[in-house]
Amino acid sequence: MTSNRSLEIPVDDRDEGSVSDHSTLENHSTLDNPQAVQSDGPVVDDTSVDDDALSTVEVPVPWSARRFLVRALAVLTVALGANYIVWRWLFSVNWAAWPLAVPLILAETYSFVDGFLFGFTMWRLRERGKAPKPPRGATVDVFITTYNEDVEMVMTTALAAQAIRHPHETWVLDDGARPEMRAAAEAAGIGYLTRTEDWKDRPRHAKAGNLNNALFMTSGEFLLILDADQIPSPDILDLTLGWFRDDQVALVQTPQWFTNVTDSDPLGSQAPLFYGPIQQGKDGWNAAFFCGSNAVLRREALMQIGVAGYVREVERAVRETLRAADRILRTVHKNADEHGPEVREALQELRLAVRAARAELAGGDAVGQVTWRFQQRARVASRLTVSADLAALTADLEAIGGMAVHTEPESGLPVIDERALAALTARGSSPLEALAQVHEIVLAIDVDRALEAQAVMPMATISVTEDMATAMRLHAAGWRTVYHHEVLAHGLAPEDLATMLHQRLRWSQGTLQVLLRENPLTQRGLTVPQRMMYLATMWSYLSGFAAVVYIAAPIVYMLIGTSPVISFGGPFFLHLLPFLLANQLLFLVVGWGVKTWRGQQYSLALFPLWIRACTTAVGNVVFGRSLGFVVTPKTRQVGAPAWHLVRPQLAAMGLLVFAAVVGVVRMVVGQADILPTSVNMVWIAYDLVVLSVIVQAALYRGFEPETADAVEAGR
Repeated sequence: MTSNRSLEIPVDDRDEGSVSDHSTLENHSTLDNPQAVQSDGPVVDDTSVDDDALSTVEVPVPWSARRFLVRALAVLTVALGANYIVWRWLFSVNWAAWPLAVPLILAETYSFVDGFLFGFTMWRLRERGKAPKPPRGATVDVFITTYNEDVEMVMTTALAAQAIRHPHETWVLDDGARPEMRAAAEAAGIGYLTRTEDWKDRPRHAKAGNLNNALFMTSGEFLLILDADQIPSPDILDLTLGWFRDDQVALVQTPQWFTNVTDSDPLGSQAPLFYGPIQQGKDGWNAAFFCGSNAVLRREALMQIGVAGYVREVERAVRETLRAADRILRTVHKNADEHGPEVREALQELRLAVRAARAELAGGDAVGQVTWRFQQRARVASRLTVSADLAALTADLEAIGGMAVHTEPESGLPVIDERALAALTARGSSPLEALAQVHEIVLAIDVDRALEAQAVMPMATISVTEDMATAMRLHAAGWRTVYHHEVLAHGLAPEDLATMLHQRLRWSQGTLQVLLRENPLTQRGLTVPQRMMYLATMWSYLSGFAAVVYIAAPIVYMLIGTSPVISFGGPFFLHLLPFLLANQLLFLVVGWGVKTWRGQQYSLALFPLWIRACTTAVGNVVFGRSLGFVVTPKTRQVGAPAWHLVRPQLAAMGLLVFAAVVGVVRMVVGQADILPTSVNMVWIAYDLVVLSVIVQAALYRGFEPETADAVEAGR
């Protein structure tokens, strides 16, 4: 059983800007996407909404035959899937071959959960109509983020942004601080912003940091964020600002659509399933995502979550340092009597101070007051140790080799250094060492966040996918989001395999960072459906492990005859086939008129990348290892086909073909049964068809406008 659902997050540039040369982009202002146009749902006439009307304008969701069919198929799919999975666990697992059977049933259970989350997403699929006209006097800053993109490319976008009809200010946010970029922007009368000196030698936080810097240098009520390649339509603000008449709406996201993609789309760049049914489904649960570009945001909402995030992170820092201090003091308490009454008294005072501070925090006292009182108590305790041998103490502290709490460079958040803490506790450390170490920890508590360029970071900096993390914080704070299903900007997609793989690795790593740092299942403020919507996206990035099992299982059977299933007889097909049929029908109805096959292929075919994203994200969040940030190349990478980038997939394809040959031979000579061999042959054929997209991607030489024109002319 395999999942037919493509990964949810679309291809978008999660670094600073775009991914290809701008020379291939033509006629950017037209809405020429037949697959992601404004829906035919209910329409709100602009003239029917008076400027002085109530701020909340609710567009009703129509009960349509399509939604009824989707719901019916979702229920049927989940019911049949549950029937199949329960039967498999209870009656069909070949426990004699558990090393193969258990991973397979776990992979199937993973796919069942994935299917359930997909059906839940589609349950309230929302087809919005036309937005009301914009609020009177709405002021807007248009931000174009860039790092090292070609100046001509950035200026093409900037000039299109400047031509947007609704009154606004256009700003180029140049994280590369390039003189030529400044000169070009100023010559065109376009605002130019780069980092202030406050960011020097401090965490930069990539695109999130660039946006946070600009937020404190501008004043528009709303922000339109565009990547450097995303050419906006002149009416993008006229068609989206009206949703902000609801004063609880913080975000309006529009689709991302790429012009340099052929119909075959070998790199899977277009994401019509995500920028369509999936976003519309999330929108129905008030969980539409922010996708980094082509989105309008309310400044007030961002500043609110920025302040809330500042308070939360300071509280976390204080809790972490107090926890480290408590662990140190508990460790050395057992031999306190050996060092005399002064040390014993100081140690006791400090332990009481730690307990009091933790109790005060738990009781809701202000963090500033808690830290100030704690530092005063710590100073009193330290004065009791004046008679100690300071020279010996200094030598001991140098031997410890570092603080027990430090700041993680990428996130800027405090973490306990377990190695330093272990060194402190494992050396038979004296209470004097503990007192000095705890005193240093206390003094390091910094409510002003001096290690950061800005104390308040409205755009989330906990992940390289600042968009998802920011959206989740907006939802947790009670704000609403809108998905406006109309292409209002056209961009450029990767044109080579290496760039595509690098880009997808970055946003898969970032999504998993969010899962590990701010698990939606435990976030206060989120509704249950919102938790499910975020989990659905994060869950999809665990598919690499299931894909390995789905590829390995038929290979093992064909080569050595070990089956993970007790029997491939009638009961197996009676449980499996109805579920697969319902599942495919649900997907067909949801994606009617939308090309989804590429997404399904890459969900399986990029299994090495998804596994790498999981391991590196865990290494970053749990063990503090750097992700090694590198900006995505913005031009086509020339050279021979990059076969070395897909060696695992090519090896898997080779093994599948070899296993098929061996299996047929074993069946012919009577060493394998016909039915299970035939089932596994079909399984192998499906795997090969799915993995074949990697070959197409490696051979792809980039978008050629004349080729696309010829294809169009031949229709």
